[in-house]
Amino acid sequence: MEEEITAWFHTHIPDEWFIEPPDVQVDRDEIVVIGTLAEPDATDDEDSEASRRAAWKRQIKAFREATRQQRIRIAEEAEAGLDRKVSWGARCGGLTLLFTHLSIPAMTRLRMRERKVLDTLVETGVARSRSDALAWCVRLVGKHQDAWLAELREALTAVERVREQGPTA
Repeated sequence: MEEEITAWFHTHIPDEWFIEPPDVQVDRDEIVVIGTLAEPDATDDEDSEASRRAAWKRQIKAFREATRQQRIRIAEEAEAGLDRKVSWGARCGGLTLLFTHLSIPAMTRLRMRERKVLDTLVETGVARSRSDALAWCVRLVGKHQDAWLAELREALTAVERVREQGPTA
């Protein structure tokens, strides 16, 4: 399904928006579309990293404003047909900004030992709340276990393929 959704966006997004096909990320609740913009022409005063970041940010902001109505129209059409919310972002140079995105609550049951981990992160200022601490932990695992998670996703894809080929009722 993810391939079909990606293909849908690649055919509905104007080619002139991005310098390469957009990155389309999909889960059960949301589709995030992040496109790469051309870097702005550098000026003499943009030699520092801070000035380059500011130029990238201006480029992304200008794109966001210029495409707002079309992005809304594309998102509404996608949401109606794909039953997921659509969020947008853009990448320019070394900067990626998300314009909109969902923050989905995830109910979990934790024992005291796990709650103490979250509370330690909150008490030390690493996180603002237990929810923020849990999100931080998930990001950390995702960052350090990418290969393992990719292998799990591949295995899930294989299972889905076998299910689709299975007997019909």
